[in-house]
Amino acid sequence: MNFFFLLVLAGVQFTHILDFMIIMPLGPQLIKDLDINTHEFGLLISSYTFAAAISGLCATYFIDRFERRKLLLILYSGFIISTLACGFASNYKMLFLSRAVAGIFGGILGSFVQTIVADVIPYERRGKAIGTVLSAFSLATVAGVPLGLFLSHVITALDWRAPFIFIACFSVFIFFLCLTFIPKITAHLEYKNNEKNRIYQIFKLIINPEYLKGFLFISLIMLAGFFVIPYIALYLTTNVGYLSSKIFLVYLCGGIATLISSRFVGYLADLFGKHKIFKYLAILSLFPIIVTTHLVPISEWIILLDTTLFFVLVSGRIVPAMAILSQLVESKNRGTFMSLVGSAQMFSTGVASLFAGLIITKNAEGLILRYDYVGYFAAVFGLISFFLVDYMHPKYDEKSV
Repeated sequence: MNFFFLLVLAGVQFTHILDFMIIMPLGPQLIKDLDINTHEFGLLISSYTFAAAISGLCATYFIDRFERRKLLLILYSGFIISTLACGFASNYKMLFLSRAVAGIFGGILGSFVQTIVADVIPYERRGKAIGTVLSAFSLATVAGVPLGLFLSHVITALDWRAPFIFIACFSVFIFFLCLTFIPKITAHLEYKNNEKNRIYQIFKLIINPEYLKGFLFISLIMLAGFFVIPYIALYLTTNVGYLSSKIFLVYLCGGIATLISSRFVGYLADLFGKHKIFKYLAILSLFPIIVTTHLVPISEWIILLDTTLFFVLVSGRIVPAMAILSQLVESKNRGTFMSLVGSAQMFSTGVASLFAGLIITKNAEGLILRYDYVGYFAAVFGLISFFLVDYMHPKYDEKSV
């Protein structure tokens, strides 16, 4: 059961991550077709992430009060509808609004799927399980993003809208798999009668010093990645001279590599310890972050080698990090806590995209300026997370529920 259970959850992750990611490689096309600048493009990304952060915060009030399967289906239905709306957006304002609505549902889904995994899979096997689910990120880059870019170029009548329509249609298929393979999960409901004041319970979680360290930890990880990630395609096509028609290769190679590495990282985290593996990845990830933001016109194989290492190491940190965070709190509050973690993720992602968009600019020749500054900021955030992880240790070690 665990195999199909994790596979379907990975499918949910695949679709909402692809929906979030596809906007980034479409950047050059959107900037041209919608006649927007880099700052407005950053706002377009942030509309999703800030909406996701707010919805994740609101979800803490109710997420542990409902049976997991039913709530997953409701959230996923809203995600499908809002993603389809992105595909029918006719201008920047409509796309901005549709992305925000998609973020409301997609943002909750990300942390909620990991909550379900944590509820079902015991801690000693959780690193590998989370690695399996998070491999959806790799699958989104190796298959989803290249396919989405291909559709945007081939279906000229739909242009950049084609990927969103594809994601919505594929999500309907995943929805029916959820009906079949996701069981009812109710163990957490045993605790609900003990809660006298839900808002007070949430407030206690938010101000808990141990949890605050967790929120800061995941925020630093996201800042280190998303100061750089949204503008990779734009920088490669403008400054490095990489052909826009070959951008899919960046995501294809990175996706194949991370598809393999994410499960391996999870295995290593279970074998040698989540903290130790995270620290290794945190340090190693600094090198491709700096190199990527300083690339100059160079051989294609060097570009692909660097960007592939970037995807493997930057995304690899998430696997042990989420396993660590999932065990900072007991089962009855895990859904609430992981929603707060998801809000911190999305808020910091939005901040990173927004501020990076303010830092970088274009000169008269159309070249991107100050992308190297963005890399320095990202490296600093990543380095701080390296030290912070030593201050977080699992408080609960219960078996599967």
